[in-house]
Amino acid sequence: MMSKKEKIYHFSMAILAVISIILVILDYVSVINLTNGIWMWIDDSILLIFAIDYFYRLYRADNRGSFVKHNIFDLLSIIPVNGLFAFFRIARIGRVARITRLLRVLRLVGLTGRLRKILYTNGLVYLLYTSLSLLIIGAITYSITEHVSLAQAFWWAIATATTVGYGDISPHTFVGKIVALVLMLVGIGVIGTLTSSITTYFIREDSKNADKKDDQLEKIIQKLNDIEKQNQELKTEIQELKQKADEK
Repeated sequence: MMSKKEKIYHFSMAILAVISIILVILDYVSVINLTNGIWMWIDDSILLIFAIDYFYRLYRADNRGSFVKHNIFDLLSIIPVNGLFAFFRIARIGRVARITRLLRVLRLVGLTGRLRKILYTNGLVYLLYTSLSLLIIGAITYSITEHVSLAQAFWWAIATATTVGYGDISPHTFVGKIVALVLMLVGIGVIGTLTSSITTYFIREDSKNADKKDDQLEKIIQKLNDIEKQNQELKTEIQELKQKADEK
């Protein structure tokens, strides 16, 4: 079974991946800006944690080539999007914006890959795809009916779906209120399913570890039985040799 520290580690990595995915998406649709301010510090801190985690596991791996091959998503998730071009001072190149956007998409793929085991538990991945579609449709509908910018609409949709509801933006039309109700129900369903999936994931991991330990125990018992059998054979041979020596 996984130790308490291992469970906390895996759960923490999953939560950080979810937060980072949300930040990248919000930056991609221009709701927030990850190139400066507190959002940059939060994103860079998560990136640093992922980088330390990746290179530590790479250092501890027995076969580093195999580790890199089987953890490509983890590698993609630590692409340093914000400071990469500033470091090389090529921000004046016209294609940098498109390259940066591509890197963010790659990083998003990497972050999503980190969560693939949890997401496919209990069909959560399908629920998330559906919820994301409803979130986008809801934000666009809210923007049209309430006559607000798309950025404000996405902010409102995310705040409503996560049941935060700051109250800085609220619907006034009938359609807007219906959209808000749907997003609230979707948010509650996603949070409940996510909690269930994370719990099921750790239970399955514990079961796998228990099965591995059972297999190892069976192998040890089999080896002990073989040793005991060999000892009996040696004992018989010694007795036979002793009898032959006495007869002479």
